[in-house]
Amino acid sequence: MPFIPGDPVHVAGLGKAIVREARNGGRYLVELKGRSVIVAESKLTPHEGQKRRSERSTVPMTSEPTPVRRHAAGSIDLHGMTANEAVAAVDAFLNDAMLASLDEVRIVHGRSGGTLRAAVHARLKQVGSVRAFRVDPSNPGVTIVRL
Repeated sequence: MPFIPGDPVHVAGLGKAIVREARNGGRYLVELKGRSVIVAESKLTPHEGQKRRSERSTVPMTSEPTPVRRHAAGSIDLHGMTANEAVAAVDAFLNDAMLASLDEVRIVHGRSGGTLRAAVHARLKQVGSVRAFRVDPSNPGVTIVRL
């Protein structure tokens, strides 16, 4: 059953959120711990103990508008970060890129060791809004991500 703006939901592995916007492809923009995140419908369940907005009496939703980033960087450089710092930076970077409606971004992780690349690729596999990613054929220290 689709969700509508204002519905309280639980995001698998992350916690309670509020649906702010329905997107195409079964994706939703939700507000989670003060951040806007795009999540696949398969990762959402109705939050227990609260009625969905569609089941409540028709009361206008009074909340602040969802923050929209109109400009975002097309790439991020992770040099000098630990794997955990890099994953957190990539999450924030991808959220900003999605809010700015970017179709493709680049993540610079470097070539030596492959630790950052492995951590970033593992995280990209978990993000529902990432359509595809690949190592740049002209530079193996960069991953190209399609959103």
